[in-house]
Amino acid sequence: MLTNLILTVISPDKPGVVEAIAKCVSEKDGNWLESRFAHLAGKFAGVVKVQIADDKQADLTAALNALATKGIRVETETLVDTVKTEKAPTQSASFHAVGPDRQGIVREISQAFVEYNINIEEISTQLSSMPYSGEPIFEAEGEITVPTGVDLNVLHEKLARIADQLGIDISLETDAIV
Repeated sequence: MLTNLILTVISPDKPGVVEAIAKCVSEKDGNWLESRFAHLAGKFAGVVKVQIADDKQADLTAALNALATKGIRVETETLVDTVKTEKAPTQSASFHAVGPDRQGIVREISQAFVEYNINIEEISTQLSSMPYSGEPIFEAEGEITVPTGVDLNVLHEKLARIADQLGIDISLETDAIV
């Protein structure tokens, strides 16, 4: 029988991190299914979905744990099969926020999303400087799924109030119902 695992990885940013993990997976006859990695503040971090035979899972986990001697920390979690339930229809959307940096921007936006049962599928944030003044500018963008019962006009109004309160711009672009 096959098991799906989620690996969370963090390492100093250096060449060979992905190769070291892929080598462990391959040598234990695992299959690398999906992954996302990013570099941030001198670290390299990511998430990998791997499929492996049940009888080789412990060997793979041991091999991945041994990467700690190279500064590569890998946490392994088994994905449990769950009964698939009918998901309520959702609408995909993307958001973008930009403005002077200050505490609480991500908290306020994510709190508004939780209020409407909106799931953040992906988020990316960065800090840069204004070209002439050097003032710090915060930028966030991401992908969300919005339950179809959510009134998008009300959501837009909520985000506009947050934008006014924080002195930033927030935009929301909606896609098709999925």
